[in-house]
Amino acid sequence: MYVLLFVLGVLTAVAGALVQGAWFPGGLLLALAGAAALFTGGARAAVSVVGSLVPAAGWLITVIGLSTTRAEGDFVFGAGLGAYVYLLGGIAVAVICTTASMGRSAHLGTARRGM
Repeated sequence: MYVLLFVLGVLTAVAGALVQGAWFPGGLLLALAGAAALFTGGARAAVSVVGSLVPAAGWLITVIGLSTTRAEGDFVFGAGLGAYVYLLGGIAVAVICTTASMGRSAHLGTARRGM
């Protein structure tokens, strides 16, 4: 399951990289919302914090890989504001979703049974 979440993180990063530049600012919001949905859904599906960290790691590795230039001079991200907001906003979304899932998974099974 974690391999699938990692691959989904990679695919979400690639799709977000293409969408955020095409339809600014709506595409940027859509890309960040998709990343947030994946990170939250991964934590809920795995019922652990790791379910949020694995797709976030795949997303971050892919975004950093796409932001580097190749020998031919090709790159996916331009030097505009949208690319920086996508990178930093995605990192912030990953931290928020992981932190929120920590609180949810820590309280599983701690309900009071009665007096």
